[in-house]
Amino acid sequence: MIYRIVHRTTCRYRHPVSVGKHVACLKPRSLPRQQLAQSELHIQPTPATMTERIDYFGNLLYFFTVQEPHKELVVEARSEVRMLDNSPSGPQDSPPWEEAVRLLPADQSPAGLEAYQFRFESPRIKLRPEFASYALQSFPPRRPLREGLLDLTARIHKDFRFDSKVTNVRTTPEEVYRKRRGVCQDFAHFQIACLRSLNLSARYVSGYLRTHPPPGQARLVGADASHAWVSAYCPGIGWIDLDPTNNLVPSSGHVTIAWGRDYGDVSPLHGLIQGGGANDLSVSVDVEALES
Repeated sequence: MIYRIVHRTTCRYRHPVSVGKHVACLKPRSLPRQQLAQSELHIQPTPATMTERIDYFGNLLYFFTVQEPHKELVVEARSEVRMLDNSPSGPQDSPPWEEAVRLLPADQSPAGLEAYQFRFESPRIKLRPEFASYALQSFPPRRPLREGLLDLTARIHKDFRFDSKVTNVRTTPEEVYRKRRGVCQDFAHFQIACLRSLNLSARYVSGYLRTHPPPGQARLVGADASHAWVSAYCPGIGWIDLDPTNNLVPSSGHVTIAWGRDYGDVSPLHGLIQGGGANDLSVSVDVEALES
């Protein structure tokens, strides 16, 4: 399957911005299950400077500076991604979850060292006894790690309601746990907090989710979604992706952009501006299937 993805962000300011320095995390990664065919970034006003870099986690970032006065910033990322067969390969029997906790600190392989850094607190995710208590319902003694991960994903989907009006980009997992409502970012943060509170490694994944219209209705341009999910590390298997918002294992409908410790590492667009005052932000995402 080949997807053409258009992600358009428009920011309108009350007052002119004299200069803006921004970072865009909008270029999909190339992975064993997805190949980036092409990607380009269109920005208005035209930046005075723009460079592309790879961050600590291997994500592809654009750094750009707009130096002319403007009251509107438009950032449009266009990408084509080929999604490959996502069926599991290799051994799928996972060790008991306690064994995974024990094995990781002693694993000096590149994969083990990479995974170990996702076991600790991060700026937006703290470790709490209440998160461990919630998670332990899915991780009784000697349960295989994969089974526990799938069960926890299903429980979050059942216990929490999707509601875009009760949280914002800075809502904490503690607040999400109290309200039992939120959006994909909130559910991903909460599941990561639960897993790390059990000393398991988990990272935050940002990307796109292809949606499907009701039967008989045309696909709406711009109605697809910027999405977030979780990836947990299992010794002997590797990273296992989990989507608690939809209670499924991500497959060809999920396109990965970036991953990090939490949302703060992979924000689609952030930066500093001089001037501007209040602003109005709008975002649209279109994921179009070009061929099977």
